[in-house]
Amino acid sequence: MHTRATATKRTLLVAFAALAVLVLYGARAARASSSAGDAAHGLDPVVLLSVALMLLVAKLGGELFVKLRQPSVLGELTGGILLGALALAGVAWIERLRTDAVVAALAEIGVIILLFEVGLESNAGEMLAVGWSSLLVATLGVVAPFLLGWGVAALFLPREPLLTHVFIGATLCATSVGITARVLRDLGKLQTREAGIILGAAVIDDVLGLLILAVVAGAIRAANAGETLALAGVGLIALKSIAFLAGALLVGQYVVPRLLRGAGRLEVRGVLVTFAVAFCFLLAWGAASVGLAPIVGAFAAGLVLDEVHFESFAEREERSLKELLAPVSALLVPVFFVLMGLKVDLRAFGRAGVVGFAAVLTAAAIVGKQVCSLGVVGRGDDKRGGRGGDKRGRGVNRLAVGVGMIPRGEVGLIFAGIGASLTLPGADGARVPVVNAATFGAVVIMVVVTTLVTPPALKWSLRQGETMNNELKSSSR
Repeated sequence: MHTRATATKRTLLVAFAALAVLVLYGARAARASSSAGDAAHGLDPVVLLSVALMLLVAKLGGELFVKLRQPSVLGELTGGILLGALALAGVAWIERLRTDAVVAALAEIGVIILLFEVGLESNAGEMLAVGWSSLLVATLGVVAPFLLGWGVAALFLPREPLLTHVFIGATLCATSVGITARVLRDLGKLQTREAGIILGAAVIDDVLGLLILAVVAGAIRAANAGETLALAGVGLIALKSIAFLAGALLVGQYVVPRLLRGAGRLEVRGVLVTFAVAFCFLLAWGAASVGLAPIVGAFAAGLVLDEVHFESFAEREERSLKELLAPVSALLVPVFFVLMGLKVDLRAFGRAGVVGFAAVLTAAAIVGKQVCSLGVVGRGDDKRGGRGGDKRGRGVNRLAVGVGMIPRGEVGLIFAGIGASLTLPGADGARVPVVNAATFGAVVIMVVVTTLVTPPALKWSLRQGETMNNELKSSSR
C-alpha cells in the first residue's frame, strides 16, 4: 500500500511538472503563432497544445477530488477555474482557450456524448412505470426551483431582461442523479423505496428540464428576431419537444432493432460504437433542425437504445456499448467541464453583490428541491423497494428524497453553458450574453455547493430515518 501511495505521489508530481512546462511553452508557442500569421496547416498547433493541457488538468483535478471522495467532475471544473486564474497572473494566452472555436466545438461534442450516456443510463419503460410518487416528486422538483430561481434572479438582477431571469430559473430545474446514486450504492440503499423514487424522478426531471430549456431558448431566439413569444408559441415549442421525444421512442422501438440486426452482420471492428455515436449525432442534428437544443436529441438517442437491441453483438462476445463509449467520453467530456471552469471570471467575485447572489441562488436551489418531497404519495409504486408505508406515503423518508434531488452537477453546468452562448439585445441595442460572466460564476458556485453537500447530507438523512423507524417500532411494542 505504501509503495502504491509513493508511486501515485511521484506520478502526480511529474504530471504537475509537465503542466508547468506546457503552460510556459504555451505562452511561447502562442507568441510564435501570432507573429507567424496564418499557419501552414488548417489547424493552429497551439490548439493541440491547449487541448493537451486541458486533458491533463482534467485528469489531475479529477484524481485529486476522487481521493477526497468527491465526484471527479468537480475536480475537472476546479482545474478549469485554476487554469483560468493564470490569466490574472499574466499568462495571457490562456484567454485564447475561452474563445477558441476548435476547443468550443470539442466541448460541445463532449456534452452531446455526455447527454447520450445519461440517456443510456435511463430507460423509457422504467420512466413510464415509476408511479405517481416519482412523477409528483419530479414535477414539484422542477416547478419549485424554477420559480425560486426566477424570483432570486429578478431580485438581484433587476436591470437584466426578463428572459435572463427565466433562464436562471431553468438552470435550477434538473437533477444530477449520479452523485446520489453513488451514495445510495455505497450505503447499500439502492433497493430501498427512497432510492426508487429518487432515481425514477431524476429521469423525469431531466426530460422536464430539457423541455423547459427548449421553451426558454425558443423565447430567446424569438426575442433576437424582434418578436414576442406568445403563449401559443410556448405551447408549440413544448409540443414540438414532446413530439420529437415520442418520435425518437417510436424509431427506437421499430427501426433501430432492424438496423442493428443488419449492422451485427458486419465483421469490421467498432461497428456498434460507430453506429451508436452516428445515431446520437443524427438525432442531435434532428433536434437542432427543429429548433431544439442538440442535447435534447442526444438524450433521446440514449433513451431509445436498449441493451436488448445489441443481442447480435453480444453473441459475438463484444463489450457493451457503455464500455465501448467510455474512452470517447473520457477524452471529450472533460474538455467541456474544464472549459466551463475557464469561463468563470474570478474578478466578478470581488463584488459583494455577486457573492450574495450566489449564496441566495444556492439556498433557492436547495430549498426548491426539498419541496419535491411533498410529492411522495401512495404505497409500493416505485417498482424497487417493496411496499413499506401507508397510503399517504408515511414510512418513506421524505427528507432523504428531498436531499437526494439536490445535486445539479453536470446538468446545471450544461444549462449555464448554453445560456452563456445565447444572446439578447441589451438596453443600448448591442448583443449581450443571456448569462454573463458574473452570473455564470454564481451558477458554478451553486453547482459546486449542491454537489458537495449532497453526499454527507444524504447519509445523515438516511441515518435519521432509520433512527426514527427504530423508535417507532420500539414504541409500538
